Amino acid sequence: MKSAWTTITLSKPRLYQWQKVSYLYRLVGWLSNWRQGSWLLQWSEAIGACLISLIFVLAPFISTSLIGLLLIATAVYWIVITLSESEQLGVTPIHILVFLYWCIATIATAFSPVKSAAASGLLTLTLYLIMFALAAKVLRSPHLSNWVITSFLLVALVVSSYGVRQEFFGVAQLATWNDPTSALAHDTRVYSYLGNPNLLGGYLLPAIALSIAAVFVWRGPIQKTLAGIMVIMNSACLYFTDSRGAWLAMAMLIAVLLLLFYYWWREYLPRFWRVWLLPMVFGSLAGLLLVAFLSLEPLRLRLMSIFAGREDSSNNFRINVWEACFKIIRDYPLTGIGPGHDAFNQIYPRYMNSRYPALSAYSIYLEHIVEMGYIGLSCFVWLIVVTFNHGMRQLARLRNERNKRGIWLIAAIAAAAGLSLHGLVDTVWYRPQISTLWWFIMAIIASYYDNVTEYVGHPPEP
Repeated sequence: MKSAWTTITLSKPRLYQWQKVSYLYRLVGWLSNWRQGSWLLQWSEAIGACLISLIFVLAPFISTSLIGLLLIATAVYWIVITLSESEQLGVTPIHILVFLYWCIATIATAFSPVKSAAASGLLTLTLYLIMFALAAKVLRSPHLSNWVITSFLLVALVVSSYGVRQEFFGVAQLATWNDPTSALAHDTRVYSYLGNPNLLGGYLLPAIALSIAAVFVWRGPIQKTLAGIMVIMNSACLYFTDSRGAWLAMAMLIAVLLLLFYYWWREYLPRFWRVWLLPMVFGSLAGLLLVAFLSLEPLRLRLMSIFAGREDSSNNFRINVWEACFKIIRDYPLTGIGPGHDAFNQIYPRYMNSRYPALSAYSIYLEHIVEMGYIGLSCFVWLIVVTFNHGMRQLARLRNERNKRGIWLIAAIAAAAGLSLHGLVDTVWYRPQISTLWWFIMAIIASYYDNVTEYVGHPPEP
């Protein structure tokens, strides 16, 4: 059974055989002699960190087209440093599944009924995956990792602060985000610089996880105080979005964080706390949530609307979109219609109820079936399983080494869990502001491994 799980999760991939025969891998290091004489590329990883940080610093405030230009620049830079790489690439099981995921997206594009639109979506996906590859390489450095994460957290603090300000001073609602027949019809839902409360909720989930980790990782009272302020502002802003999916994802995120923190510090706890700490913490949280549910009417009404079925306008809209998506899946079950919102926008109108136009399937899992078929969904789920397994293996190693960087890894795993749950009922992280964060979180997890030779090194000793 253990052997089967190791095989499924690619825990010990042997890539040295592939390296010997792969013409593609032989391109790695093709320009290594030129790199040795380049003064600029001596700072290659720092430059990569600057590019990635620039994406996160600007993403909430600029158009998707400009984000695309930044991703193109990142992709060109990754190609240059990969061709000039003098060391072995740090390929993990996550990298393998990401590459397989891209291959399936390419196949879906080839079989798409709207190939030109799907090709545009494939290009966008390729840019995200190249950003992942560059980030996974850059984040191996503890210093650069802290630099990039700090850059994101500082910008997220600006975004959440503006969102909190909107709650207290009011802001125009750009769409009918609340059921017009409910008691919350005129309630304010904040959206900060992102223009949509659900999008803002997805953006804040990684910010909350990483800011909690910063409380433990950052040194000095000033830094820890700043991290605490980030946790409060990000959490308050997420609550003010009134995004039910983000609320549920937040609960998942906190649960995973607590479980992993318990795992991290368990051996330092007295026997009593080893047994009773988790029940006491989760019991206290359940009590606080119950009090909040009973005393805060907006919270109660929003949560109860989840179970209202078609009586809630938001639920009814999603159900109608899902019904149309199932019709698409019936006609394109294996490879889907091709990746990207352009392909979706061309195919969906043929199946939709005329009163319910949509830009996506309102579920990342359903969206994967629509765009890449059941094959694509299977690969995506496999990628998530491999990512969590790899993260837990590396967390165990870091705990044994008492390496404090493991706390960043805990936050990344929790953020991935939260985003995965949020994606069950929304597709906001197909937007570049969230999609870049998703692949950034994946890159954080992929940046941890025992050593390069474990994954891409030489054959095992006889």
